[in-house]
Amino acid sequence: MKHKLDLRRLLCPLPVIRLGEAMNEVDIGDLVEIRATDKGTMHDIPAWTRVHGHEVIDIDEKNDEIVLIIKKLV
Repeated sequence: MKHKLDLRRLLCPLPVIRLGEAMNEVDIGDLVEIRATDKGTMHDIPAWTRVHGHEVIDIDEKNDEIVLIIKKLV
């Protein structure tokens, strides 16, 4: 299942905190699509996923928006 998480207009550390909360609510194997505007999320979220055992499927930057797809593995 794919879930959407709108993190636009949130600044560090809130995007990572919100992602952590969302990952507690989804099932293993689910995808979470994140939309963010804080440029730091391009580095912070992949680092968070490595530490917590999840996988970044895709990162794309369009205009001023960053879209990340995260897969819950554990």
